[in-house]
Amino acid sequence: MDKIFNNTEVAFSLKSDTELDRAYFLFKMIANEPLVRIGTAVTNFALKAHLPVDGLIRATVFDHFCGGINEQDCLSVVDKMYTKGVSSVLDYSVEGKEEEVQFDAALEMTLKTVEFAKERQAIPFAVFKPTGLGRLDLYEKIGAKEALTSDEEIEWNKVKERFEIICKTAHEKNVALLIDAEESWMQDAADDLVEDMMRKYNKEKVIIFNTLQMYRWDRMDYLKALHERANTEGFYIGMKLVRGAYMEKENKRAEEKGYASPICASKQATDDNYNVAVDYMMKNINRMAIFAGTHNEESSYKLMEMMATNGIAKNDARLWFGQLYGMSDNISYNLAAHGYNVAKYLPFGPVRDVMPYLIRRAEENTSVAGQTSRELNLLKTERERRKNR
Repeated sequence: MDKIFNNTEVAFSLKSDTELDRAYFLFKMIANEPLVRIGTAVTNFALKAHLPVDGLIRATVFDHFCGGINEQDCLSVVDKMYTKGVSSVLDYSVEGKEEEVQFDAALEMTLKTVEFAKERQAIPFAVFKPTGLGRLDLYEKIGAKEALTSDEEIEWNKVKERFEIICKTAHEKNVALLIDAEESWMQDAADDLVEDMMRKYNKEKVIIFNTLQMYRWDRMDYLKALHERANTEGFYIGMKLVRGAYMEKENKRAEEKGYASPICASKQATDDNYNVAVDYMMKNINRMAIFAGTHNEESSYKLMEMMATNGIAKNDARLWFGQLYGMSDNISYNLAAHGYNVAKYLPFGPVRDVMPYLIRRAEENTSVAGQTSRELNLLKTERERRKNR
């Protein structure tokens, strides 16, 4: 397999020299863990104190990792990426809301993105987070099989209704729908809801995708059990496969509450688990569809090799590669240049509301060994290439 991910000219073909310098500066900052901690604290304080920092945030970290403040704002980025064959997934990245009116607003925004996806070839998927439609604590209570109060029953029925409205609309408009995974303690309830939607709307092909976080050691067992139910009941399985984004929070909670961590014991175990899931789904690709959400080059090469070995076309609609906007452009743009299906998650939302997402991105990059240094090395290579051309 040709090593295509070192081509920085392709990877950063859309970035101006100024944008390249900004990216290099940002990842230099993110590489400094104490600086990330201080920056996070200062940013949170500034936002809570309503200091006028939106402009500064937007000109730096926001514009690097986000597409815009609303869906219309994202379109120039969507169109620009699509000139290189890279599609977009508009991701309304407002997190941590607790009120019904906010959940209804997220429902309406998700329906807008479904409509956007229907109208634009450059946007092949819509997406939402389960906790965008209901409280995390409520999912946790449902998953733990705890009795609900009458008010909570009403609240949960509204969550189910929001799921139904979005999934039904996606099915009617023939738009593939990614449903993100979150903390393990809320995931059982979310899995049950998503499986119900698959059972209902994946009868003929995959419309609804759940997400498997493969840093959890129990996810292969879940996938195999789901596959058995799908075979018995006659529905297709769509899965976004990721490693996971809540490792520190998961391990800390497990330690505090005295239960075994759901996270694999090592990075290698997580990598192995991820690759096993890809292999399993590839062997059953006639009943499944894969959205390989990964910034890992080796995992990407493995999937490319499997596709070639099995005679699966690079642009087969059942197989997509996905990365986050602002990260791993060397994977995204080089894959697209070689004819593979690639989509970037393009977060958007009001600057202040998206800050929890941006802080999580910075912390994740700081904690994932090698990720930030790889980004820096690629950016440095491209800067030097441009200087010497």
